[in-house]
Amino acid sequence: MPLFAPLAALPLIGSALLPLAAQVGPFTAPGTNGTPLPEAVTRPPRKGPAPATAKSPPSRATTANDGVRLRECLAMADDDPEAGEDRAQTWLATAKGHEAAEAGLCLGTARSHDDDWSGAEQAFLGALDSAGSDRLLRARLGAMAGNAALAAGSPERALTALDTARVEARGLADPAMIAPIALDRARALVALGRLVEAGAALGEARTAAPGDSEPWLLSATLARRQGRLAEAQALIERAADLRPVDPDIGLEAGVIAMLAGRPEAARKS
Repeated sequence: MPLFAPLAALPLIGSALLPLAAQVGPFTAPGTNGTPLPEAVTRPPRKGPAPATAKSPPSRATTANDGVRLRECLAMADDDPEAGEDRAQTWLATAKGHEAAEAGLCLGTARSHDDDWSGAEQAFLGALDSAGSDRLLRARLGAMAGNAALAAGSPERALTALDTARVEARGLADPAMIAPIALDRARALVALGRLVEAGAALGEARTAAPGDSEPWLLSATLARRQGRLAEAQALIERAADLRPVDPDIGLEAGVIAMLAGRPEAARKS
C-alpha cells in the first residue's frame, strides 16, 4: 500500500488514504475512514467509529433555526441514501443562502453514503459557494469536499478544497478543526509527491492536536520513508506514549527498528 493509501478502498468516505492509522474525523464524509500516508508496508485497515458528519458542530445558520430540517435530511440520508438525495434535491431547488448550503451538505452526505464520491464533492463545493461568510460552515464543507475528492482519487482537487477549509479553520483558531484538515492535506500532498509540504502539514496537525497519536504515527511513517530513522524513532515513541496499545503503532515501530538494525526490538514491537 502507498504511504497514505487511497480513500475509496474504505467502507466510509473519510479522509481516505487507507490503513496506516485510519480514523474518522469531524469532517469525514460518510463512507471513509481516516487516510494514512500511502506506503509500501501492508497493513490491515483500522476500523474507526461511525462517521461524525451529522454530529459535527452546527453552523451559525443551523443554530439560528435549530437545524431541524437539516437534521431530518441527514437522518434520512443515513437511513436511505436514495431517499435522502431526493429530499435534499427538492430542498435545494427552492433554498437560498445558508439554507442552500445546508441542503447541499445533506445532498453530499447522501451521495457519499452511496459511494458517489465525485457527486458528493460537487454537492459539498456547491454548498460551499452558498455558505457566505460563515467560517464554521465553510470550513466544514471545504473539509468534506476535500475528503470526497480524496475518496474519488483526485488529490489535486482535494488539496484546493482543503486549503480553503484550512484558511477558515485557522481564522476560527479552533484546533479541533485545524488538526483533521491538516491530516487530510498531508495525505493529499503525499499522493502528489510533495513530501516536504506533507511534513509541514503533519507538523501543523501535531501542534493543533498534541495529544492525538495519529499525527505522530503518520509523521513517523513519513520520516521513515524519507530515511530519517532517528527522527522517525522519536516520533513513533511519542505516538506509543499517547496510545500504548495500538497495532499500527507497534507495526510502524517494528519497521523502524528493523531498518535501524535492531531486529530484537523489531520483534518485540
